Amino acid sequence: MEFLKSAVASAISKGPSFPYAFGERVDIDQSIWTLHNGTKREDGSRCSIFSFDIAANKSRLPLARNALRKLRTIRHPGVIKVLDTVETETYIYIATERLTPLGWHTRRKSLAEETIKWGLHNIAKTVKFINAEAASIHGCIRTSSIFTGESGEWKLGGFDILSSVKDDEAIIYTYGTLTPDFGRYAPPEVSNSGWEIIKRNPIHAVDAYNFGTLIVEVFNGSFVGAEVGQTKNLPPSMHQSYRRLINSNPKVRPSVAQFLDQGRRNGGFFQTPLIQITEDIESLGLKADAERDELLSQLDEVSDDFPEDFSKMKILPELLKSVEFGGGGPKVFGVVMKISSKLSDEEYDAQITPVIVRLFASSDRAIRVCLLDNFPLMIDHLSQKIVNDKIFPQMVTGFTDVAPVVREQTVKAVLTVVTKLSDRTINGELLRYLAKTANDEQPGIRTNTTICLGKIARNLGSNTRTKVLTAAFARSLRDPFVHARNAALMALAATSDLFSEEDCAAKFLPGICPSLVDKEKIVRDQANKTLDLYLQRIRKYSQNLPETALPPQTTIGPTSANAPRMGTPQQDTSWAGWAISSFTNKLASASGEMQSNTNGSEVAQQQQRPSSVPPTTSYNNERPTTTNPFQHGSLAKPSRNPANTFAPTSLETANNEIETEDFGAAWGDEEVGADTSTSFDPFAPSALSDTPAATYDDKGEPDFAGWLTAQAQAKQKAKNLLPKGLAKPSQTTLNRPSIGARSNTTGQVAIKKAAVLPARTKPAASVKKAQPKEEDEGWGDAWD
Repeated sequence: MEFLKSAVASAISKGPSFPYAFGERVDIDQSIWTLHNGTKREDGSRCSIFSFDIAANKSRLPLARNALRKLRTIRHPGVIKVLDTVETETYIYIATERLTPLGWHTRRKSLAEETIKWGLHNIAKTVKFINAEAASIHGCIRTSSIFTGESGEWKLGGFDILSSVKDDEAIIYTYGTLTPDFGRYAPPEVSNSGWEIIKRNPIHAVDAYNFGTLIVEVFNGSFVGAEVGQTKNLPPSMHQSYRRLINSNPKVRPSVAQFLDQGRRNGGFFQTPLIQITEDIESLGLKADAERDELLSQLDEVSDDFPEDFSKMKILPELLKSVEFGGGGPKVFGVVMKISSKLSDEEYDAQITPVIVRLFASSDRAIRVCLLDNFPLMIDHLSQKIVNDKIFPQMVTGFTDVAPVVREQTVKAVLTVVTKLSDRTINGELLRYLAKTANDEQPGIRTNTTICLGKIARNLGSNTRTKVLTAAFARSLRDPFVHARNAALMALAATSDLFSEEDCAAKFLPGICPSLVDKEKIVRDQANKTLDLYLQRIRKYSQNLPETALPPQTTIGPTSANAPRMGTPQQDTSWAGWAISSFTNKLASASGEMQSNTNGSEVAQQQQRPSSVPPTTSYNNERPTTTNPFQHGSLAKPSRNPANTFAPTSLETANNEIETEDFGAAWGDEEVGADTSTSFDPFAPSALSDTPAATYDDKGEPDFAGWLTAQAQAKQKAKNLLPKGLAKPSQTTLNRPSIGARSNTTGQVAIKKAAVLPARTKPAASVKKAQPKEEDEGWGDAWD
């Protein structure tokens, strides 16, 4: 083998340039030629090379030169296609399309009956052309003269003794007996009388007989002379016509053209879907819709009988042209997808991908829906760059299409295309479009969007996932469409492992709970399943949490270690015991002695509070214009500076006000935007009310309200005299903010302290009416 390659290379170097490279040798029987696979040097395209060594086969040189001349002149789809030829004194080379000897398939009996009929039909048309239009005799029709091209079609070669009957010096008369195995394939009249006898017989007689022997050979895998006339393995519909072909009398033999016509009649052996499709496929774009649908139905039925290469090389290009330019529509594209699944990645990129990209830019909704339906069949063959740069930008127009079916199919196609999209595209553009379809007017599209989000949740970014899915599933749980709500619950169950336990408890469980009492049983059942799933996960997580996250308690100052801290819940068996003990602790901690300022400019009774509570700071630098609330007989509500919104109050009063406001608003006790400038003091004595309190029988229970009243009366007695050192502040001092003992002339923010104002002696009747406003409104007014 290596010697042959070196000899060929040496011969090429001495002769004219041959732009093809020789490859491995291909076995071929009963031929004067040596066949090699080859490639074109310029572009690497595949080809076959027939070579003839003149020195080794000089006696058959006329046959080789005749074949070279006839292949150059005869052009027909059923004849092997010649690319280039070279003839020198030492060799003859013929470069053709890539071919495979038919004998490779027939000896293995790897061809189906329908495929053999289709191949014989092609050869019969070629022989008819040679006999009729070319007025020639082939003289060597056999398996070794037939090849299959890359499309799987049978191609006729072996033109060694092909001769025109108009040529009196035709080579068939002189050199016909030099063909390999001449005696086994020669007609009876030629075997008995030589090739000169064909001048007295019909022009088609020799080729008709050889076509009959070819039928026996392809159906049985081999041929010997004794098998002539036997119909073993031949289709029954072909028996009669076959016997007429091999008739010993050449004058009564039908021509191959007549044999072809017999097979094409209704019910004939050439009336098969496979042959019909190959005849009509080239005119697919010109057929009416009904004819096209019928042809495609037949194509789908017999697609497995076609040679795979023929489907790729012949049928597929015609179907693609019909889809893109001939109005073939979705049905044709479905057949295209079925055939293209057998292509390699290189073949797919070359033939299918460009068409798909162009079709996505089409405005035909039927084509768009067909593309989306077949996306799973094509996505594995498409590169990520093609999908992101060319297909997805065209695909997203379907999210906003006016036709609901296009929007729905686009949402469904997301599950297929998401594997080829970049993270930036998924978390950006794709989610924006899904947000629109999640609020679509069609309930089915909303439901499918929820399902889609649940299935692509793992493709979302970790920073985006929780935020997007929380909002999307919460909206779906409130959807009026029952299946949308059910889809949201199922999606929550499927994605529960993607969220933290804190998010499960705080964000998802509150949304699931209303579905437990949904009007539809299907929703309630799914809600219970989803809720159980989340609760099991949260309970398992909570078992690993510490008992408390609070720092250990430490004792500060002279306070006894056993003394209860302010606001610390006490151990009590009753449900409200801890609240009552905390409440009384706050009252005890609020008591204390009045302390005077050493400079005499400001007096305050500083309330005891934990060291952790920061002092209240005022951010008002303007001079206050309020009147002095400490003047005797001043019971009217003093004017307050509207800008001062941070007036200091005691810690307990502030906490009580916040708690009262929050819970009131939460339960609807207080409207948003209501005037809350005057708050009610829960600790004010009940005697201050104008309306007498109703008598209540405590039945021996502790009189908590009476205790509060006694405390208030005790404080009234202390209001008759001001403590030592407390001077009545002047109007100038009240109108100027101060820091420490000096007036604030720099505009700096003063740190203000909560003060308990001294009480003044008032008539009993006046105290009842004025006390609530004085204690409520007076908190912090002295610091303005």
